Amino acid sequence: MRNGSPLLIVEDNETDVMCLKQAFEKTGIGKTIITASNGEEALAYLKGDLAGQDGRIPNLILLDLNMPVMNGFEFLKVIKSDARLKAIPVVILTSSTSSVDMNDSYCNSVAGYIEKPMDPEEYLNIVRVLDQYWSLSYLPTIN
Repeated sequence: MRNGSPLLIVEDNETDVMCLKQAFEKTGIGKTIITASNGEEALAYLKGDLAGQDGRIPNLILLDLNMPVMNGFEFLKVIKSDARLKAIPVVILTSSTSSVDMNDSYCNSVAGYIEKPMDPEEYLNIVRVLDQYWSLSYLPTIN
């Protein structure tokens, strides 16, 4: 994935986070990964409220929909209405197969909607596809 900007994973399930991180390691994609367990934590990072933040805005966000505190839809509404953050591509990675969730996601300007795999090894395929796509795409520079 182009440039040194980090990837932000917004996910409350630690197993899913671990599977994603392992998939990045196994595929050899050297990407700084920032994690947040809900939309509120992700917004704190994006708006610079977290201690030790290096000031780099991610150029891709992987977002779960069903989380406590602030869910994925609430998070999307906030960042897509923020002039500084709305250009960041967001890919939904969720267990929801609901057509309503899918349609609502695309109505909130997501770049993709992926169902979480049942087999942890399938995260490798997801990461490879994301890497291929985002390596070919020019991503916004936001800082």
